[in-house]
Amino acid sequence: MTMTGKTVLITGATSGIGAHTARLLLDRGHRVAVTGRNESKLKTFLDEAGHPDRLLGLVADAADWQAIESVVTRTVEHFGALDAAVANAGFMSGDSIGAGKPTSWAPMVLTNVLGPALLAHATLPHLEATGGRLVLIGSVAGLKNSPANLYSATKWATTGLAENLRLHATTRGIGVTLVNPGMIDTPFWQGASVPPFALPPQPIAEAICFALDQPAGVDLNTLTIRPMGQPV
Repeated sequence: MTMTGKTVLITGATSGIGAHTARLLLDRGHRVAVTGRNESKLKTFLDEAGHPDRLLGLVADAADWQAIESVVTRTVEHFGALDAAVANAGFMSGDSIGAGKPTSWAPMVLTNVLGPALLAHATLPHLEATGGRLVLIGSVAGLKNSPANLYSATKWATTGLAENLRLHATTRGIGVTLVNPGMIDTPFWQGASVPPFALPPQPIAEAICFALDQPAGVDLNTLTIRPMGQPV
């Protein structure tokens, strides 16, 4: 049984993995709602993606409860139901603990840790109604530590959140999947040098769609996808 005509909400989907996932879902005939913090970037994505009858764009900060609650409500009102939500919004502050300026840490922690929890809280009642799935985008950094890496700590939090949400959601017929990308060539790197073996974002988008395509009764919990040659 394949996923047909479902409604999927993706946070932080104006570029990178989120944008590729949205396009893939649209290509396969699904309805997609996407969020982004930057209105002009969101408009550019909507114009380039096409399918205006099946694509809804909403400006929202993933770490803002009222914004996320409104996004979920408007998505359900617009499309009639919600079959899946993808907590994709996240970013990395380049400064490590003990070096650099910590002023960027709070937004990173709020987006990466609070954001998925808010999305889960807002979407779980709707996902229960459809027997849907929640997908959290983690990271290999949430499985392997590195020195003084606060970003890594936020992704370890995502790993834990995925499991405690699974324990809660599985009794309500909702699937929970944690997708852990390795090094991926996206704007995430923000000017830092991208490793030569980094994967394009398409395989991660395919993995998310694979998780969403699971038949009823199957709870696919963790997918870790590294490029060949990644040492950690």
